[in-house]
Amino acid sequence: MKILIIGGGNMGMTYAHSFLRSHITSQQGLMVLERSPEKSAALAKDGTFNVCVNPEECIAKADLLILAVKPQDAPALFTRIRPMLDPQQVILSIMAGVRMQSIAQGLGITKIIRAMPNLPAQVGMGMTAFTSTEEVTRIELVMVQNLINTTGKSIYVEDEKYIDAATAISGSGPAYVWFFMNALIQAGLDMGFSETEAELLVSQTFKGAIDLFRQENFTCGEWIQKVASKGGTTEAALASFSAASLHQAIITGAEAALKRAVELGS
Repeated sequence: MKILIIGGGNMGMTYAHSFLRSHITSQQGLMVLERSPEKSAALAKDGTFNVCVNPEECIAKADLLILAVKPQDAPALFTRIRPMLDPQQVILSIMAGVRMQSIAQGLGITKIIRAMPNLPAQVGMGMTAFTSTEEVTRIELVMVQNLINTTGKSIYVEDEKYIDAATAISGSGPAYVWFFMNALIQAGLDMGFSETEAELLVSQTFKGAIDLFRQENFTCGEWIQKVASKGGTTEAALASFSAASLHQAIITGAEAALKRAVELGS
């Protein structure tokens, strides 16, 4: 499968590096289309990728086209490349909010996969939800999932509405984690720790808690009970969180993200 990544930004390059690092494709089988002369020159100078500036150079050569451009750039891109496409080519879009129906109408292509990766894909720890049109074959879907999995883990969802839901949970989720971490770091600073000490205390605590959660078959609630001794320090903190309705506030925040994801795609 010859792959063309359209867009040489952060996520496009994350995919490119991950594909090559995992040896799931070769340098000869991977192309990058970048319209910015500065970016394309820098990529070409690197020598890792086959870089093209004009779609005519590479569109027809690709079996899979990965759309990694900003959503607002989609209409112009569709108009530019539509005449060059073949119905048998597969489109993988990681453009936030751009629905498969819009892609199909814009490109005149029916084999479409839509995915929502997140930022930890940059370090091979990403979480991606993806779905596809009925025209994508089982073999094509498995091949694309193997590509996605070079950046972390993935789940397939039958209904496209769950891509918006995944945007609210895993897509935006890293920011929620960092928001909570930032508050704990600030609490550590207020308690007298240095910035380095507070960051280490918080980051290692999060990493350890996640690793423990993944290794043992306990729910979050069960783990909380293992830490929260009756009348102890953890119970005091949890009572404060409850009084502030923190649990519901997090749920409400995720619902706000879902609402915005739906608005962006409408």
